Order: sequence, then C-alpha cells, then structure tokens
Amino acid sequence: MSKLESYKRVHTGELYFPDDQKLWEEQQEALAILEKYNQTSVTQPEQQTKLLKEMFSEIGEDCFIQPPFYANFGGKNVHFGTGIYANFNLTLVDDTDIFVGNHVMFGPNVTIDTATHPVSPDLRKRGTQYNKKIYIEENVWLGAGVIVLPGVRIGKNSVIGAGSIVTKDIPDNVVAFGTPCVVKRKINDSDFKTYDNGKKIDLDDFS
Repeated sequence: MSKLESYKRVHTGELYFPDDQKLWEEQQEALAILEKYNQTSVTQPEQQTKLLKEMFSEIGEDCFIQPPFYANFGGKNVHFGTGIYANFNLTLVDDTDIFVGNHVMFGPNVTIDTATHPVSPDLRKRGTQYNKKIYIEENVWLGAGVIVLPGVRIGKNSVIGAGSIVTKDIPDNVVAFGTPCVVKRKINDSDFKTYDNGKKIDLDDFS
C-alpha cells in the first residue's frame, strides 16, 4: 500500500498505516495548539474560545472544555455544536470524525475513541489500524468515566451512566448504563416533573 493510498483511507473505515508522514505533520501542528489550550486558565475565556476554534473542524458558540483535555489529532476531526460542556480529562481519539450535537454534557474522564486495530497479530505487528466515526446527538449527557467505542451513535436526549462502556448504538430518549452499556429505561413524563428520587421540579425557578 502506498503512503498516498494510506492517507486516503483514514476516514473510510479501511485498514491503513498511521505512520504516514503527511498525517504525522498534520498531527504535530494540531497538538501544538492543544498544548497551548491546556496551559490556559479560567481567567482566559477569550483565549480558550479562540484556540478551540483553531483546533476543531467545527465548533459552535458557548462551548467550554475544562483543561486538561486530550485529542489524538488535537481536535482536527472534531465537530461540536453549540452549548457543549466538558469536564476535565476529556479524551478524544479523533483519528477520524467525531460529531457532537448541541447541548451535550461530558462528565470528567470521558473517552471518545474512533481508532481501532485488527485482531490479526500479523497486521497489528505491521502497525495497521482503521477508524470508525462516532455520532453523539443533541442533549446527550455522558457521566463520569464513560468510554464510547468506535462506530457508535448515541441518540438525542439520552443519558449514559457513569463508568459505562458503550459498544453499540443507543437510541433516543433513554437512560442506559453498564459494561457493556445497555438501555435500562425510557425517559418518561415523570423525568420532566421530578428529579433525584421524587423531588419536585418547580419550573418557575428556571423560567
């Protein structure tokens, strides 16, 4: 396989060699900006926003990522909507595209991983890998320590419980957790009226 052919396979789900020189150069350039971001403080919101816009392929308004965070390609293949919040130690293995909808929340120590390797030891010894895109739709909440594996889609409004390993697609409007992550129940009418085991929600407090 030529280096050019390898470069073209990054986003197709086909096997390729990740040590391509062009890929390496792009990665180093992106990681240099990420390093600058992780050196910022809470007193530099404008600088943080500027750097995120430089790093990410797309990012909407009112997004915040608590440093430190990590991205294999520095966010180059990340597409964020608006109003996204990520707690510290977000890890984005963005060897291919990660799409995140509006108003998604990431707890601390969440990992979103698009890259994987063949089971064949011969192919792994040669350094091959392949990538599968990840889609996280709007209003999703991922609890602390969640791991999302390559190729997964998480449907809108769903909640993924802390410590879950998401290996398969999760539908819209559900609460799911576990290792592997499975749907436990649908989000229902009571979730709009109460929280924390029956405490009443007074919407006037949040109007």
